Amino acid sequence: MGFPDLDRFDQAILSILSEDGRISVADLARQIGLSKSPTQARLKRLEAEGIITGYRAMLDPIRLGLDHVAFVEVRLTDTREKALAEFNAAVRRIAEIEQAHMIASNFDYLLKVRTGSMSEYRAVLAEKISSLPHVANTSTFVAMEAVKEVGLPGPVGT
Repeated sequence: MGFPDLDRFDQAILSILSEDGRISVADLARQIGLSKSPTQARLKRLEAEGIITGYRAMLDPIRLGLDHVAFVEVRLTDTREKALAEFNAAVRRIAEIEQAHMIASNFDYLLKVRTGSMSEYRAVLAEKISSLPHVANTSTFVAMEAVKEVGLPGPVGT
């Protein structure tokens, strides 16, 4: 996957950071073949331009007891902009919703919901998701195993 506005150094920075967000600037510079100052300047520019949006720890949800994943199709009663904005804002407030995507299909949204158990999921569905603004109905699909879960693929470019 290439990004035409980024040169090979920027792409290398993104690729390395996607694998190791805690790498020092000195080590990053060494790996991409630049000195520390231009590497730092590129890193700051990528952050300022919003290409790098932040850094975070990757947590293992299974070890945290959050091994129940459900995908929920949501159909809305109203899909005008105001209704969509209200739904989107309410979704952002539900911690158990890990991802939410507006879908071009016979339903309106696909939610990825992570909880500790089926009973916890049922409570989230009944008390939170079903009461979201403009929800007409939902359909749930329970994941049995995560085969692949990653962010952007690396290496970037090439």
